[in-house]
Amino acid sequence: MNDSTNTNSDLETGPVFAPRFDDKGLITAVVSEAGTGAPLMVAYMNEQAIKLSVDTGEAHFWSRSRQEIWHKGGTSGNVLKIVEFLTDCDQDCLWLSVETKGHGAACHTGRKSCFYRKIVAEDGNLALDMKPDQPLFDPKDVYK
Repeated sequence: MNDSTNTNSDLETGPVFAPRFDDKGLITAVVSEAGTGAPLMVAYMNEQAIKLSVDTGEAHFWSRSRQEIWHKGGTSGNVLKIVEFLTDCDQDCLWLSVETKGHGAACHTGRKSCFYRKIVAEDGNLALDMKPDQPLFDPKDVYK
């Protein structure tokens, strides 16, 4: 999958998929909702997660905290069905456009998106303001 002999031109315009993993063998993956483009989550993939995602049509990631492959929705049922899988111009970031299954949530907090808090300025300080996104499921019931 990764071929260090590719030139910048090959990476940027050629047909060879040669993801540029970091020193831990990971690449950032941005996930958005198909149709709306709304951001859902950001995670990391290694070579195995990419292959599993392509082979199954469902998002798989590398869990940095558990140090293992993570099939998104494998426990919760909130599987991410891949509609489109893209790489950026220099192949150091991936973008998955997905349909959410199960409860329709991508976040482990039960919300549709992991991006449910807005950064705001209050009296010269930065704070977080909750968006009106209510959880679609109770994580205590799902992740026992």
